[in-house]
Order: sequence, then C-alpha cells, then structure tokens
Amino acid sequence: MEKSSSISTLFVDIGGVLLTNGWGHEYRKLAAEAFSLDPEEMEARHHLLFETYELGKFTIEEYLSRVVFYEERSFTPAQFQRFMFAQSKPYPEMIELVRRLKVRYGLKIVVVSNEARELNAYRIREFKLDGFVDSFVSSCFVHVRKPDADIFRLALDIAQTPARQVVYIENTPMFVQIAEDLGIRSILHTDYRSTCAKLAAFGLEDDEGVIHETG
Repeated sequence: MEKSSSISTLFVDIGGVLLTNGWGHEYRKLAAEAFSLDPEEMEARHHLLFETYELGKFTIEEYLSRVVFYEERSFTPAQFQRFMFAQSKPYPEMIELVRRLKVRYGLKIVVVSNEARELNAYRIREFKLDGFVDSFVSSCFVHVRKPDADIFRLALDIAQTPARQVVYIENTPMFVQIAEDLGIRSILHTDYRSTCAKLAAFGLEDDEGVIHETG
C-alpha cells in the first residue's frame, strides 16, 4: 500500500550511490597498470577530453583513440572497453532501497548523472536500472553536466515536480549545494545507514530496510 509523503520525486545519482563510479580515477589507474600504459600521460589526455566526452560529444571510440590508441598498442579497443565496463559494480542495498521507496510512496525516480553515453547505456542495461527509474537525465543525453545548475532545472522540468517535493541523493558535496540552492532538499550520501536515516527525516521511512538492518 502506498503511503503519503510531501515528497513525490527522488532524484538520484548513479556513480557512488547506486553503482560504483563509471570511469573514475581509481579505475583509470587500474587500467594503466593492467595494460602497461603511462598513467600520467593517460590521465593528462583524459582530463583534456572528459567533460566533452561526458556531454555526449565524443563516442567511446573517439575518446579512446585520443586517450589510449593515439599510438599502436598490443591490445585492441574492444579489450580495453571490456575492462572499462567490468569496473562497474552495484550497491545492492541502495538499489533495493530506492525500489522499495518508489513502491511504498509512489515516487517518481529520476537519475541526474554525469556519464558518457556507451558506459551509461551499459550500466542501465546491465543493472536493470530502467526497471525502476522513470527518467534518465544523464549528461550524455541532455548535453549538460553537473555542476551546471541547468541539469537540475531540466530534471525538474522533465519530472514536472516542484523543487520542494524533491529529495536528491548525491555523493559529491558541491553538487548537493547546487541542488539545494535551487530549493531541492538533498542528501550527501556516504553510506546506506545514514542515507536511510536522512530519508526518514524527510518522511520517506523504509521499515523493511530497518528490519533487515536490525534483525
């Protein structure tokens, strides 16, 4: 049975909240080690391109041709892509928490995330995020990325929800502050337990999660 709440919509980040980061520094370092690449050169090239890449203006093939395959390699782009994708792992407790809250309170679930197109599509498909997320406001789809406040304005327009009825779960402090400046109540996610407590303070209580955690 649905319960009532003043919150009608949950905005949620993917990397660091529902899943591990898609292509974070730690994974680029692992890739450099696994493929015997110069990590400093790879990182420098990545930083020149990553914002444009996450805006959906480079394909993964174009990105890799500039970051890794600008010279001959002993491995293929397909092998490197498989390594990139394999770094994504789920946070099952957080995914199930969002699923339960959606059902219990009849929430709209909107992803607001900075991710490159092919990796984002893989993560949505592999971890079945489209089974409970209503809209994906991903930087690669909308061509706006955090910290630009317009991505949150766009998410509000797509959700057709006033900011006061939204709670946003995000693991980057600056992005939390930007959302709050727009009137979106936000949670700085650090771990499952504390996020459950913060959601409860906004009226989104998860009795099943509490039972699971304590019993």
